[in-house]
Amino acid sequence: MFYKVNGENGMFDYERIERFDPEKIKHLASHYKEVLKLIGEDPLREGLLKTPSRVAKAMQFLTHGYDINPEDIINSAKFKEDYREMVIVKDIEIFSLCEHHIIPFIGKAHVAYIPDGYITGLSKIARVVEAYSRRLQVQERLTTQIKETIQKTLNPLGVAVVIEAKHLCMVMRGVQKQNSVTTTSDFTGAFKREETRAEFIHLIGSKLH
Repeated sequence: MFYKVNGENGMFDYERIERFDPEKIKHLASHYKEVLKLIGEDPLREGLLKTPSRVAKAMQFLTHGYDINPEDIINSAKFKEDYREMVIVKDIEIFSLCEHHIIPFIGKAHVAYIPDGYITGLSKIARVVEAYSRRLQVQERLTTQIKETIQKTLNPLGVAVVIEAKHLCMVMRGVQKQNSVTTTSDFTGAFKREETRAEFIHLIGSKLH
């Protein structure tokens, strides 16, 4: 998937273009057709004729993060800037797949860093979150991967990442606790200090807009 910029009469918008690997779609669809048979369905009935290919395309989209290098995202918009206060991008939507059951977990990520000579475009933080979340994941690893990428590429004074998510593998099956939310966090550098971490936690909980 990528975005194409269209410009007309001085106005710009983005057109989303989805591209799928035909060979992968073909192989995935054949497996999903067998899955339908194994659960007792008839893959030849009208409502299911195109389901295997639809699911194959959905799976390729939901895991397209494997084709993205998150470090390249940050480095594509890395700028020298003499700013040494906290930069926070909060409420970044997350849609990922639990690697244990391949069932979605959804939530929000809150990411902060304190620059030490370099900053990055704000949207790049959200794109790093997207790149890692569009893979088979566990929330704990997702949290750490985001932190480590920002620390490695920008080398800031500190990075903080908090993720809050609802796991449908807990909601729809197993323990079936509909209101449970899982919170994970990871910190480097300055955010290991209690006062800095407390400021970050306060700000991501505040409604400033």
